[in-house]
Amino acid sequence: MNEKILVVDDEKEIADLLEVYLKNDNYIVHKYYNGIEALECIQKTEIDLAILDVMLPDIDGFRICQKIRENYYFPVIMLTAKIDNGDKIMGLTIGADDYITKPFNPLEVIARVKTQLRRYQKYNNPTKKQFFPKSEYDIRGLIINKDTHKCFLFGKEISLTPIEFSILWYLCEHQGKVVSTEELFENIWKEKYLDNNNTVMAHIGRLREKLNEPAKNPKFIKTVWGVGYEIE
Repeated sequence: MNEKILVVDDEKEIADLLEVYLKNDNYIVHKYYNGIEALECIQKTEIDLAILDVMLPDIDGFRICQKIRENYYFPVIMLTAKIDNGDKIMGLTIGADDYITKPFNPLEVIARVKTQLRRYQKYNNPTKKQFFPKSEYDIRGLIINKDTHKCFLFGKEISLTPIEFSILWYLCEHQGKVVSTEELFENIWKEKYLDNNNTVMAHIGRLREKLNEPAKNPKFIKTVWGVGYEIE
């Protein structure tokens, strides 16, 4: 079966060039010049590998990579015009498999595509659906892994108590949804919640301290007053 390659670059000449070389090697190419259409393609098509430009007019390549890693584990190669180790580290941290700096030799890109596909196909059964249950969340540099029971913030391990870990995991599991204090308490402590119970608030406070969250404008755990907490 011919592998399906997603190419996303707002520079039409580069995207078209990659398409020509990939098609010459009998790959099926899905080419887009913006991130929104690329994300729509990922939802509708079983992609085998993605080549993402970092700088796009609507959604940057880092964000697309993060969205891919929420549900899929096919290889991702990032393209960048900037020679910046910070960008490379960011890309690899959020789940990219390789990094190529512009300008590049198209033949080198093809070689890297083949390498990544071989590695992917060796360690994963390509006949299986690519969606997989979550055992790890990576939210803007906050990584929490249920299997290892470890949490990292920008590469540094954060020491959490079992209860703190369970609260953070539950919020990550419901990312984008406001979780009520009552729901958090009853799912973590397995007891009936009473209105005057401040246990959840106290644990959220300690979690924020460990995550170096500013009190007025937290980056990760946000308070929705009168309702509960949310990780966006």
